[in-house]
Amino acid sequence: MSWDSYIDSLIAFSRDLNGNSHIDKACIIGMDGGMWTTKSHQANLNLSQAECSTIARNMNAGEKGHNFYSGIRLEGLKYQYLKFDGDAKLVIGRRIGSGAITIQCSRSAIVVAHCPEGAQHGQCNNGVAKIVDYLERSNC
Repeated sequence: MSWDSYIDSLIAFSRDLNGNSHIDKACIIGMDGGMWTTKSHQANLNLSQAECSTIARNMNAGEKGHNFYSGIRLEGLKYQYLKFDGDAKLVIGRRIGSGAITIQCSRSAIVVAHCPEGAQHGQCNNGVAKIVDYLERSNC
């Protein structure tokens, strides 16, 4: 199964009423830190193995063991940690001049999306939530 098509769905689900997309890059990783989407997709968020492992470890640890307070690294850039919602398994981050990120997980997958500077982060969050909801309903 190719997970790359989920990137297209994430981008589509982030569109507003005017058709503007609020996600420019995204990826899906496993709860074990393995990358599910591939670098062959033009909008894949190309995380290093260390970045994937750190995200997976922190998402698995939950709020009490969570180490995002020192920042979230994606593609070598450090994003400021803004929020963790344990009930929704959701992490929000921001880097001034580089946009914002949303990380949310289902049972076995972690969806990571980048919202470009000037775009609406709420629309990005909505797109991620729709994919996570679909994965949850599919027992993934």
